Amino acid sequence: MAGLKVMVIDDSKTIRRTAETLLKKEGCDVLTAVDGFEALAKISDQKPAIIFVDIMMPRLDGYQTCALIKNNPQFRGTPVIMLSSKDGLFDKARGRIVGAEQYLTKPFTRDELLGAIHRHVVTV
Repeated sequence: MAGLKVMVIDDSKTIRRTAETLLKKEGCDVLTAVDGFEALAKISDQKPAIIFVDIMMPRLDGYQTCALIKNNPQFRGTPVIMLSSKDGLFDKARGRIVGAEQYLTKPFTRDELLGAIHRHVVTV
């Protein structure tokens, strides 16, 4: 997974740091953003291979962010994994509707993060 660009979008500094630390140990190049607006600019510039996005964020929530990513032809194929402390059926269904590939419930484990990357990104 060395050099794989992974984006983590979450308004929680703790979640961003945790994911960043776990992923960097695996050799990933980690990009972070505090909300959807900051993330969209970075996604356009950096073109991450996979994106983890929190649902509950100020300004632009995870569903809106995912929909905007998936509506852009350049990033339609980029896997988006929703992160949330809510694990209700409605939340998961809404994630699928906006185009998310997977839904992880917080707190996530190292294996869940890496499993999502292995499942959705072809590693060389």
